[in-house]
Amino acid sequence: MSKAGSTVIGLVTVIILLSLGYFVLTFEAPQGTTTVVIPPPALPAVEPDAAEAITSTLPQIRIQPQSQPPPLASTDPVIEDSPEEVAIPEPEIEEPPEAEVIQLPTLNNSDEFVFEGLRAMQRGATFIRLLADDEIVRKFVVLVENVSRGGFPQTGLPYKAIGQEMPARNIDENLFIMSENAHTRFDQVISTFVSIDTDAAMLFYRMLSPLFQQAYAEIGFRNVSFDDTLRSAIDTVLRFNNVEGPYQLVKPSVMYLYADASIENLQDVHKQLIRIGPDNTAILKAKLREFVSLL
Repeated sequence: MSKAGSTVIGLVTVIILLSLGYFVLTFEAPQGTTTVVIPPPALPAVEPDAAEAITSTLPQIRIQPQSQPPPLASTDPVIEDSPEEVAIPEPEIEEPPEAEVIQLPTLNNSDEFVFEGLRAMQRGATFIRLLADDEIVRKFVVLVENVSRGGFPQTGLPYKAIGQEMPARNIDENLFIMSENAHTRFDQVISTFVSIDTDAAMLFYRMLSPLFQQAYAEIGFRNVSFDDTLRSAIDTVLRFNNVEGPYQLVKPSVMYLYADASIENLQDVHKQLIRIGPDNTAILKAKLREFVSLL
């Protein structure tokens, strides 16, 4: 070693010694309790094989990779295009055809109007030949009003008289018996009446209702419905129960009367039904039931 190197080492040694001396002189022991730090016991050295054995006895903990959390739904509103508006055509509403307005004639001039309406019906022309020639509406109203009370007018009927006297044979000079063929006088009238179509007859009756009501007011029934009176008249006919013959008669004057008081005391309309016979009465009742069901 050179002389210069030896000089440097000696100088460094002197500095270190001076520093140690200063430290010893200036050091002050801490006051109070002295804490003695006991070093931990040294663990025995574990052989590599033993360490592996200890490790193998411990439970194996595997850390599973966590799945990624689902993405949060966006809070931004999604604006979709508005659906295209489709024009729906409005259904066409067919307006009902306007009802034909029929101007009724006055009551005094109603006969021709009534005949024309009846003539338009099936077998209407045949039916007209059985009717009276005038005042049809007024005469029909009077007949209905009488029948509704059980009566039956002898004159002023809306149809022509049969023109045949009741056939009867003598038992003695004061007692007669009605012939069995007496009912056939009314066959044509009843068959013609029931041949008129019920629906058509009802429509025509409804058309003429104002005239019937006016004629009904003329005979004193201003606040009474003629429809109600017609129902009552039909009900009077339907209530009749046939009386079995033969029918004995007396003739104190021009007209025959029933010799049996129980028959003679029946309502006039019921005695008239006896004259037309049980068969014609059954046919007439059936037709009236059809009509009143529509009234």
